[in-house]
Amino acid sequence: MSTLPTRSLGRLEVSAIGFGAMVLSPGMYGEGDDARGLAALRHAFDHGATFVDTSDGYGDDGHNERLVGRALRGRRDGIAVATKFGFSLPDGVEPHPFPVGFAFGELAVNCDPRHIRGYAEKSLRNLGTEVIDLYYPHFPDPQVPIEDTAGAVGELVADGLVRYFGLSNVTADQLRRAHAVHPVQAVQTEWSMWRPAEPGLLAAARELGVGLVAWSPLGAGFLTGTVDKIEDGDFRKNNPRFDDANLAANRDSYAAVQKIASELGVSPGRLALAWLLHRGPDVVPIPGSRTPAHIEENLASARVELSADVLARIDDALSDVTTSGGTLLR
Repeated sequence: MSTLPTRSLGRLEVSAIGFGAMVLSPGMYGEGDDARGLAALRHAFDHGATFVDTSDGYGDDGHNERLVGRALRGRRDGIAVATKFGFSLPDGVEPHPFPVGFAFGELAVNCDPRHIRGYAEKSLRNLGTEVIDLYYPHFPDPQVPIEDTAGAVGELVADGLVRYFGLSNVTADQLRRAHAVHPVQAVQTEWSMWRPAEPGLLAAARELGVGLVAWSPLGAGFLTGTVDKIEDGDFRKNNPRFDDANLAANRDSYAAVQKIASELGVSPGRLALAWLLHRGPDVVPIPGSRTPAHIEENLASARVELSADVLARIDDALSDVTTSGGTLLR
């Protein structure tokens, strides 16, 4: 079993590269295959990933959490499990919609404290575990103060159902307000070469000692340089950056970055992940893949060293990039 360098998300120690399990459920990156998904998770664990990220909203009726739970059997003690709540709403729980930049226009959550214990208990059953290591509201609820949500998760921590509280897709102000109620150990945000993190959020997290989990660190696969077309049934069909015209323009725009990867003798995806890791020792990307070779490629990024000169060249190339199309939250 391989090992990777570790990093700290607040008080939680994890591998420098985690595994984002979203891609393993049907309707995310095409059709799902549970056997393939289980093999992918086990391969990631065997090759050093000690941090897995899932959500109650990935797949139907907790599919993704249940898949992760099956993969954890016999090795739970060595893996930090993060899951998110608020998307999978039981009958009678009112959805609270908010606008997004994808084609479907809006999403909906409910993070009312009255429901959070029930969400956690269902996730614990799905995952087949007694405690969730890191528990996030998937998105801030537009109708519920973030302080109320933080307080409810704090109660779960006090009762031993959750080890640590995290936040996902929040602003700097929301992070500060939640942290004042219950300590936040990690904040998850979309961050990659094609979607910069918000400077104010990074500053607030670092001021508070909060770790940074980068979701979609490969730009939903775009930064691997292998995405030519999105097929029907793939969640990325909703992403404006992947429509045919924008995808072609974006490939041209990132040519200079891919040239640097070629000169260094690494794949574009490995360079993209290594660049993120060099943004600071508190950053943990969570790429996902269903292919063993791609999983190994992603995890190997934890050992890529980039010199100051190379980082300057990358940043200079990125300063000339114009990305066509919006992302989920902007």
